[in-house]
Amino acid sequence: MLLPGQGGAYPWGIGGSHQNGSNTIDDVAKEGCLCHQALPDNSVMILLENVSHSWVTGTSYEMILHLSGGPSVASSGNTGGFSMRVSAGTLLETNLAINVDEDLQTLTQNDAGATTKSRSWIITWVAPEADIGTVEFWISGNSVNGADGNQGDYWNQLAFNLPEAEVDDGKGKHTLIAGSGEPEAPESNVGEIDISSLGAPFRAHILGLLGFGAVIAVILFCGVFLRYGFSTAYKGRSNVMRLRYKINRRGDQ
Repeated sequence: MLLPGQGGAYPWGIGGSHQNGSNTIDDVAKEGCLCHQALPDNSVMILLENVSHSWVTGTSYEMILHLSGGPSVASSGNTGGFSMRVSAGTLLETNLAINVDEDLQTLTQNDAGATTKSRSWIITWVAPEADIGTVEFWISGNSVNGADGNQGDYWNQLAFNLPEAEVDDGKGKHTLIAGSGEPEAPESNVGEIDISSLGAPFRAHILGLLGFGAVIAVILFCGVFLRYGFSTAYKGRSNVMRLRYKINRRGDQ
């Protein structure tokens, strides 16, 4: 299998057809940010908030696109970007996002959108007027470290569709998520995971085990004390009860 070559990355946005080395990316939103890495990475989480369950003709829907995970947000320079495409309807430009080559069915970050510390963008989609049924959505989100070149940058993808409805279905909004937003655990050469590589120092691991053992010891001590600590008192009380029972029986006779 041939993997796409690594080409340049553009902070002012990218979409549509693009040349990546000797390969052509027909659509970045559908195929991914191949200029940064050859494959998507699960450490990048794409969240699309305020998504409707269906769409109604001519209605405007405002959503929030957010990237989480990947490299840390740089103190200066570029932080991330996205490429989005819909099969129908119109994507509106904002102060942080623009259409690609005046194609109203595409949207990507502009210069200002590439440096936002929140890695968030407002997405406004206007549903088509014609009755066309289900509309497809494609989003590629790129989380970058602000350094020159593409090393250390990671991306992921989110794709979904919305069916058409005559009126609002009343189901409200929901959030769509792709990826975990957490670095994946490294694979050990011997088939095991090194504790320190997962962020837990050996000393902290030992202290945790000792603390757990102390809790178990206290529980066992309390159980033994409750079972045997008052045995003499219980025995004396039992003898008194027997004596009272005998006296009562003699009184009855």
